[in-house]
Amino acid sequence: MPKFEIVKNIERRTMPVSEIRMVKGEGEPTKIVGYAAVFNKRSEDLGGFTEQLAPGAFKTALKSSDTRALFNHDSNYILGRRSAGTLALKEDDNGLHVEITPPDTQYARDLQANIDAGNIKEMSFGFRIAKDGETWTDEENGMPLRTLTKISDLLDVSPVVFAAYNDTSVAMRSLEEWRGDENIDSEENRDEPQPGSATADPAPDENESATTPVSILKKRLQLKERESNL
Repeated sequence: MPKFEIVKNIERRTMPVSEIRMVKGEGEPTKIVGYAAVFNKRSEDLGGFTEQLAPGAFKTALKSSDTRALFNHDSNYILGRRSAGTLALKEDDNGLHVEITPPDTQYARDLQANIDAGNIKEMSFGFRIAKDGETWTDEENGMPLRTLTKISDLLDVSPVVFAAYNDTSVAMRSLEEWRGDENIDSEENRDEPQPGSATADPAPDENESATTPVSILKKRLQLKERESNL
């Protein structure tokens, strides 16, 4: 039977100051060259948060990912592949450098003409983030900042017509988890009862259990268990 893989948790981004251009050396095939991502540059507002890439974020992915080069992230328009030697990727001080040797197909020739004309001048990348591959911080303007530190899979790099900022569902889930942890910490630190104190919270009753997040209830029960063991 054929084996099908369910692809989950894919994100796509077009980072600021990405660039793309055509390069042709003497006796060399025409290549698409540029940066699919740059480091330490803030994205635009992605729906209540901003993002940036830390230097070294692609180190893990570049060791194992058989990345494809696509047009507009569409697998029907493949431009190159690492295992075929038609896509070269490297991380430098600026970001993720891309070099594509496109095939002699009509869609690739059309793409090259549009890049030369300046109609297409950005690159994007599709990725999965590692479990420990991100950090969240609060900025002075109140906008949370997500810093990508370890990308586990680099699925594709793509010249794009439109910047892919709208695919943020994975990041939004991560943001909500981070906010939940932050709220739990704040509750624990505020008027935290000492063991044996008369002000210690009683065990949650049925009504409280219906309205209080499970994670907070667990924290309170753990606190009660520690008190009873003293």
